[in-house]
Amino acid sequence: MAERSTAAVDVADNSGDEPLTAKADEATTDGTAEAQDTTGTEPQDTDGERISSETALPTPDLHSGHKLARRYRLEECVTRLDGFSSWRAVDEKLRRAVGVHLLPADHPRARSVLAAARSSALLGDPRFVQVLDAVEEDDLVYVVHEWLPDATELTSLLASGPMEAHDAYQLVSQVSQAMAAAHREGLAHLRLTPGAVLRSSTGQYRIRGLAVNAALRGITSEGPQRADTEAIGALLYAALTQRWPYETDAYGLSGLPKGMGLIAPDQVRAGVHRGLSELSMRALANDGATASRQEQPCTTPDELAKAVAAMPRIRPPEPTFTAPPEYQRTTYQQGTYGRPTASLGATQPVAVPPAPLQSRTGKVLKWAVSALLIAALGLGSWQLAEALLNSDPSDPGSTQINPKNGDDGKKEPTGQLLTVKDAVEYFPDGKAQHPDDVHLTYDGDSTTYWRSKSFIDGPKLAPFKQGVGIMYELDSAQFISSASVKLQFGGDHTTASLYAADSLSSSTPLTSMKKIATTETIGTEAKLQTKNPVKTRFVLVWLTDMPKSPADRYSSAGYKQAIIDVKFMG
Repeated sequence: MAERSTAAVDVADNSGDEPLTAKADEATTDGTAEAQDTTGTEPQDTDGERISSETALPTPDLHSGHKLARRYRLEECVTRLDGFSSWRAVDEKLRRAVGVHLLPADHPRARSVLAAARSSALLGDPRFVQVLDAVEEDDLVYVVHEWLPDATELTSLLASGPMEAHDAYQLVSQVSQAMAAAHREGLAHLRLTPGAVLRSSTGQYRIRGLAVNAALRGITSEGPQRADTEAIGALLYAALTQRWPYETDAYGLSGLPKGMGLIAPDQVRAGVHRGLSELSMRALANDGATASRQEQPCTTPDELAKAVAAMPRIRPPEPTFTAPPEYQRTTYQQGTYGRPTASLGATQPVAVPPAPLQSRTGKVLKWAVSALLIAALGLGSWQLAEALLNSDPSDPGSTQINPKNGDDGKKEPTGQLLTVKDAVEYFPDGKAQHPDDVHLTYDGDSTTYWRSKSFIDGPKLAPFKQGVGIMYELDSAQFISSASVKLQFGGDHTTASLYAADSLSSSTPLTSMKKIATTETIGTEAKLQTKNPVKTRFVLVWLTDMPKSPADRYSSAGYKQAIIDVKFMG
């Protein structure tokens, strides 16, 4: 079984727009970095490599506000060189920021860019910035991809200094594993620079421009696996030393001293982790051998990922403990509250406590108070016991405990609509569907939805894929008695289940969750009901069977489903 293309090709009539032909020599930054105003300067590539303006191809003369397919509104040009331009844009249909690469349809690399974009979209690996659209329209070819405003380029991270050993370990581990997965599908990057690696706010690294960046610039390689492995080694070298492992300066980093050749990172900077230093040398083009251990070279990303996994795990640094400020006694605790402060050196008089009631009258008073308290407690206990013994179960005012809400642990359904705070796509196999669209399932808009990919076989997705779904987080732990899931496609048939989970994570195995309810429907709404409400904060909507549906403007024909709206009731 195989998945069909995941790139949503939304081709709309764009008539009325003016022809897009002009030359431009402005240079900006490719990706999520801020655009630079360099009008009139020499064209500059994403990573600082300059291209002669004499050989630069004309780029489409577009402007901010121009709309593609009546959907993608261009906002800001971030790269313009060599016949193509890259923009930050807004997808007005889904109300989110996206990135767009544009080049003329008659550009010599237009065909290869389209092929690379569609191949990259088929991978569907969340460790890569996803291609969302790849279209040829009105003498233009454009590729739409994710935009990550909360991510930071590795170039910016290295500008402040070298990384800690744990951060560098995470970088090479995640990037090598991601590239190994890409090469297993026949995809190479060939332009894996510090500007192509992003770190999200959660500490996860994501790679942008898989296959597409190289196709835009006409870069090819006879040994793509070796080229990407050497690039990962250079990234690790830069992370450890804040130096580029070659004699030329690049990406805002200083190169190595001329004439010295390639030297190990732990010889460039003191305190570099020895194992990571040797690992970077094994990945770089130095015949794979280090001076100390003569290890075999890593010539593929898969070999490099295995070498990283074989290393002892590098733990994050211990958090620094800040001692709390010294406790300061207040004037009230010093016994001067309500009294004037004594002059320096004066002796403070010690307050003498009143004498205890040791007289005959005092003893009689204490015994009398104690007897009254004992009598009051006894009277109250007797009245409470009489009320419980004489209570009538049929009396609405009775104090008898209701067994339905008492000690048997059951909870009566209230029918109250529960509030969804957040949601993420659940894909424990690492193959996401459309994770950026999960918020559309609880936004209250019936025209927007999250959709799965199209599958060739069905209705049951197993064994190729166990299922697809979304994990929701409520505003607090609540009892869930039922759920309503509105679906886009009807037919034979959709199977939906609810699970209670412990966290909002795709790495949580399904076997560790508690099933709340399951149902099967041929309509466009799945209603799930449980006899005993389950208290949880995190709940999974899990689809295992999908109906066969025809092609639409976003996906091809196949077994697929889309969730329009989800509601949980207490």
